[in-house]
Amino acid sequence: MSPVRRCSRTACGRPAVATLTYVYADSTAVLGPLATYAEPHCYDLCAEHSERLTAPRGWEVVRLSDGSAPAHPSGDDLEALANAVREAARPHDRGPDGGDGRGRRSADPVEVARRGHLRVLRSPDS
Repeated sequence: MSPVRRCSRTACGRPAVATLTYVYADSTAVLGPLATYAEPHCYDLCAEHSERLTAPRGWEVVRLSDGSAPAHPSGDDLEALANAVREAARPHDRGPDGGDGRGRRSADPVEVARRGHLRVLRSPDS
């Protein structure tokens, strides 16, 4: 028996890269990374068949991403990174105490109560 699992589609001999499972109670088809071992009611699909997968009318397809694949940064991620770099490079004003800006500012919230690791904070304006 071959150690490489093959696509479950008829006449397709390509190696499997994803596993398809149907959740009949929810009318959902779940397509995720290749399962660790073959299950009797799951279908292994090659890259081409997993990309072209469609579900019956009225069903939903849920595609789970593989956590091991590197994620490509989105425009929002790059913008957030650029804003963080700009903020870090901005010169900080010295606080009224003449320190390096680490002292308590008037806009900092005030701790009112504590229970375990939780704190209740109140804004100094209220």
